[in-house]
Amino acid sequence: MQKLFLLVSIFLVTKVAAQDKPFIKLVEPLKENNNVKVSRNFLIGSTCKTCNLTVNGTAVKVYPTGAFAYELNLKTGDTAFNMIAFATPGQSVNKKILYNYSLPAPPDTVKTLNIASIETFPEGNLMLQPGDKIKFKVKALTGCTVVAGKNIPLYEVPNAMPGIYQGEYVVKAGDSFLVSKLPVTITDKTGNTITKETSNTVSMFSPYNPMIAVTKGRLAHLLFGLGEDRLGGAKIGYVDSLVLLNVVGKVGTKYKVQLSKYRTAFIDDDAVQFLPKGNFTPESLTGNLRTYGDSLFDYVTVGLFARLPYQSFQLVDPSKIVVDVFGATNNTNWITQLENVKEIKNVYYEQTEDEIFRITIELKHPQHWGHQVYYKGNMLVVKIKRQPENLSLDHLTIAVDAGHGGSNTGAGGPTGSSEKALALAVSLKLQKSLEQQGAKVIMTRTKEKFVDNKDRILFYRDSTPDLLISIHLNSSADPIRISGTSTYYRYIGFRDLSHDIYKRMLELGLKEYGNTGSFNFMLNSPIEYPNALVETLFISNPEDEMKILDDNFQQQIADKIISGIKDFLESCKKERQ
Repeated sequence: MQKLFLLVSIFLVTKVAAQDKPFIKLVEPLKENNNVKVSRNFLIGSTCKTCNLTVNGTAVKVYPTGAFAYELNLKTGDTAFNMIAFATPGQSVNKKILYNYSLPAPPDTVKTLNIASIETFPEGNLMLQPGDKIKFKVKALTGCTVVAGKNIPLYEVPNAMPGIYQGEYVVKAGDSFLVSKLPVTITDKTGNTITKETSNTVSMFSPYNPMIAVTKGRLAHLLFGLGEDRLGGAKIGYVDSLVLLNVVGKVGTKYKVQLSKYRTAFIDDDAVQFLPKGNFTPESLTGNLRTYGDSLFDYVTVGLFARLPYQSFQLVDPSKIVVDVFGATNNTNWITQLENVKEIKNVYYEQTEDEIFRITIELKHPQHWGHQVYYKGNMLVVKIKRQPENLSLDHLTIAVDAGHGGSNTGAGGPTGSSEKALALAVSLKLQKSLEQQGAKVIMTRTKEKFVDNKDRILFYRDSTPDLLISIHLNSSADPIRISGTSTYYRYIGFRDLSHDIYKRMLELGLKEYGNTGSFNFMLNSPIEYPNALVETLFISNPEDEMKILDDNFQQQIADKIISGIKDFLESCKKERQ
């Protein structure tokens, strides 16, 4: 017995000693020598849980997880930072990090007859039609004459850096750009010239020979414009396959399409295929509308002669679904409405402008439960999801989506924790707790693996859940000031779900980071069911990371999400207005 006690004591002492052995593991920066252009930087990482840490003699807070984040405010030139981690006297480790901070070099003017750069807007290779604009920005020697193409004058911009020339050109019907790069010529006061070409090509679409394409695949989507950010361009919405599009231009990898007389949109070039020459521009008169229901859904249908592009959106107070059909002209003389509908209150239509036919569907319940627009032959179908008759968890199917996975690791924390692992841990606890309360739960991943977001959307579209909750962890370049919880929705009709969850998440003592709408995240893009993205907290913040690393706190998050879902369901029972 004494021997056993001695062995256990030795094991525990050895284990504690191993835990207390000092180390410094940085996640930011990753290199010893760093050249930077901004003064504010951070030392982010971890040490042993019982260690003290200093940076150039200044004590740094070490969290119980061993995490730390220390802000640097650099002065220009070289600065060395000596990091020392120590537990007991005689046990220490140090790490030296070097920074060279230099101010961004001021823009340099062109000193000789030359063209330093040519930019065209929109960016990328262009296919244009009469009425389209090309914008030019050229950096060259100041005080000269600059011409793009054959006769497009560019003007030196006043009150800017000398030598910046700008101008724009509206394409005319008589223009005949071949697929070529445009010349830009600079001429100085003595008559000397230099000519260079744009890096991108320009060509013309003929308005007399329409280019008709059809959408392909199940996730073709129209874009409002050419803007981009980390979430992609702003989407009008998804459209069905084999929808006809009148292509009138191209910018980079996106085709420009004419939806109606005054509306255009863009679509990725890999989402369409062209039809042979001679196909008609997509347009149609509308047939009569029909409203009916089956055992699961309500429907509105309208007959067309072709599969035309469309968009749909939600309205609230009162709740409505609006569908605009582009290229359609009203020839509808009646609406047949059957009594087997359960969610549709009323349907009406109007010609809002040339080539836009609008269908408005009034709903009986304040809460939107989702809808889908698709074609059955050339008949446009709007399928409306009814509010479930029983709003208890044990009668619902809830999708729980664990963000990231596999090669898509997501964000990381100071201790080296990963978003993909922690999102999965919370999701599995949420799954278990929901199932214990009788809910049916569907998930795209229950283990460590990669699942593409497109596959996730299609899986849930085919599975028709009642609700979807997407679990993620947020991250910021500032690990000290930025922390807290947030939820996200895209469509106004789904806001209440995310808002109710957000209010419950705040009960965990997390800081507010907001309930954000019109969010362009892919898992917020389905309109078939209410959905909410929950960015549980900031993994980049040491205190938030410490919380999420605790199994008990993960369970508390799952419990608060469920409380938020229940609040949402209760409000639907009371028909919140």
